[in-house]
Amino acid sequence: MSRALSLSAVALYAFLHAPLLVLALFSFNEGRLTVWEGFSLHWYAEAWRDARLVEAAANSLWIAAAATLLATAAGTLCAYGLWKRESRLLMAALTASLVTPEIVTGISLLALFQWLFRYAGLQLGLHTVILAHVSFCLAFVVLVVLARLRTMDAALEEAAMDLGAREWEAFVRVTLPNLLPAVLSAALLAFTISFDDYVITSLVAGVDTETLPMVLYAMARRGGSPVVNAISTVIVVLLGAGILLAEGLRKKS
Repeated sequence: MSRALSLSAVALYAFLHAPLLVLALFSFNEGRLTVWEGFSLHWYAEAWRDARLVEAAANSLWIAAAATLLATAAGTLCAYGLWKRESRLLMAALTASLVTPEIVTGISLLALFQWLFRYAGLQLGLHTVILAHVSFCLAFVVLVVLARLRTMDAALEEAAMDLGAREWEAFVRVTLPNLLPAVLSAALLAFTISFDDYVITSLVAGVDTETLPMVLYAMARRGGSPVVNAISTVIVVLLGAGILLAEGLRKKS
């Protein structure tokens, strides 16, 4: 029974990751088709020389970094507040935001921005993408940090305040250092989710704003380009490393 379960697990993981392995393999193919013609780094060089891809990658990195910073700061404080005073309504709202389809979230954010900008005279752009990414990254940060807070002993803060620390000093000097691995793990998770998003981003981005997933999707629809294989392999490797690091930090917390 144990051997059968192990073989089933191996087969399942092979099924899940075989497409990624094929993608990575043909990113080093000298030819354009899915026929191996020899090892080459040509398509990686082509991706580096593509100005549109470089600009889109820079946009994605900037958006992910800004959204991660804002979502991590706000999410950590929200988790701390929920730890101090639990609210079933807020927890239900967080859960609902996780299970809401992305297309619904994107359309609702687009409607909100259009309604607000009608009076403010603003247009869609990087700022709206960042705000949208903060909105869906926030729930992930709250849940990760809150899980760590629920394993902490509240007496630690009480002891600090008994020794003369103010409430904010107890948070900064006692609680936050204990939360640091979970906060970093949540930040890495938020960065990965933000960098990878396509559906919501495509709805709230301006006409002159493109992220890397948007450009890759457009290139893939026009036909399989080996450049897409190359840049996708880089994304998988980097984000995979980030996820592994986040998981390691989560376990340490």
